[in-house]
Amino acid sequence: MTAKGLAGARLLVVGSTGALGHLATQELHERGALLALAGRNEQRLTACSEAFGGPARLIDAYDLDGCAALAPWALQELGTLDGVLVLVGVAGFGRAEDIPDAVAEHLFNVNFLCPAAVLRGAVACVAEGAFLAAATGAIVDRPMLGTADYAASKTALSCWLGVVAREGRARRLQVFDFRLPHLATGFSERPVTGTAPALPAGADPGAAVHAMVGQLEEAYRGGTA
Repeated sequence: MTAKGLAGARLLVVGSTGALGHLATQELHERGALLALAGRNEQRLTACSEAFGGPARLIDAYDLDGCAALAPWALQELGTLDGVLVLVGVAGFGRAEDIPDAVAEHLFNVNFLCPAAVLRGAVACVAEGAFLAAATGAIVDRPMLGTADYAASKTALSCWLGVVAREGRARRLQVFDFRLPHLATGFSERPVTGTAPALPAGADPGAAVHAMVGQLEEAYRGGTA
């Protein structure tokens, strides 16, 4: 695997202004990918676009039509679309009976409906053999007490990705559900509600992103061979 193994790949990264998304954007750029970027923080999005090149677009997780329009926009900007990576999400903690319905709705909107809308809009836009990818997390496999709604929102996305993977076989679409471990990004320290349960020390996010992008690189090289 070379440092420029993604050279020429035209990719959309959604969530590029977050901690994990920024690391992934940087690594994809370093490996030679041409990027279209989307994020919710205007200042950081502008900085990312200036640092890594390529078009940029603001997103609102509650604007599902806008989320679904990202891949068509990226296709128009880049000319072709070889893959889409979605790294958006929010944490929320508390016993099920203590989570307000509005918070539960927010968790499902950001963690499931938004990434699903982005990738749903991408299915018809990406090239044959392209990849569609999102991060769910280890919580899908090991939900803890006090995470009912948070875990359910991530599990919903994981289930959705699994079905899309089966539906996309005819076009050789490669669908990734990255169940990343707890990482030292501060993500669990910024929940929309509650306090995170006792967690082990977070793993190195740089190493996790390096491995994740490595898998996407292999997918791109396999899909374009």
